[in-house]
Amino acid sequence: MMDFDRRKEQPIGVFDSGVGGISVLQELLKVMPGENYIYLGDSKNAPYGTKPLETVRQLTFENVRVLLDQGAKGLVVACNTATSAAVRLMRGMYPDLPIVGIEPALKPAALQKEHPRVLVMATPMTVQQEKFRQLMARYEDKAEIYPLACPGLMEFIEAGDLESERLRDFLRELLGPYLDKGLDSVVLGCTHYPFARKMIRSIVGDAVTIFDGGEGTAREMRRRLAAADLLNPSEEAGWVRFENSVATEAELALCQRLLKQEI
Repeated sequence: MMDFDRRKEQPIGVFDSGVGGISVLQELLKVMPGENYIYLGDSKNAPYGTKPLETVRQLTFENVRVLLDQGAKGLVVACNTATSAAVRLMRGMYPDLPIVGIEPALKPAALQKEHPRVLVMATPMTVQQEKFRQLMARYEDKAEIYPLACPGLMEFIEAGDLESERLRDFLRELLGPYLDKGLDSVVLGCTHYPFARKMIRSIVGDAVTIFDGGEGTAREMRRRLAAADLLNPSEEAGWVRFENSVATEAELALCQRLLKQEI
């Protein structure tokens, strides 16, 4: 049996349907720079947000098992769709494992001022899930909330396209119907979307606040590891290893590029 100190040195597993969860990995590295990380993206099967629920669950379970087999001491499901579909079930399957999912950062957006107008951008599956409807119901008396399914947006990020005119045109068409509603904030309800933040900002304007859930997820992972006495005491910077179901040099290079991307 592995001794306890060694367990503290084991990596945190970070899983996403593709490369979008690297936006959450950035936040994890800010909050816990001394930890080690294995980031596993399933770009071969992306997008998850347009797949049937049972398919998403099965893919998530399979990929999580890969991370656990590599000794992950905790798990961050850095994918809104996989969180909605599978995290509750996984907590039942692995009751002693610190598991953190991610959900749209609707709470801070809804509470930023008196009855704000909030646009929530998310994948089609996230918008359809009961978990998201319950989240909206908690704040519908505090804000005017506009849920917006965004099929096709994550594919731009998966292709490494963060600033093309094609992406700008796509976002203009997607966001156009909401630009005259006096939006106070936009919630990025998919971990891919922060990589399009600059382009989204150029369309909605500087007066609109943009929220995402990455920082809160990172802080919750730190809290859960601390509660389990699993934080790595090392004062040195940890390592990051990328794995992807599309195991090409180009895909892994994209992961490295996105990790360094300012969002």
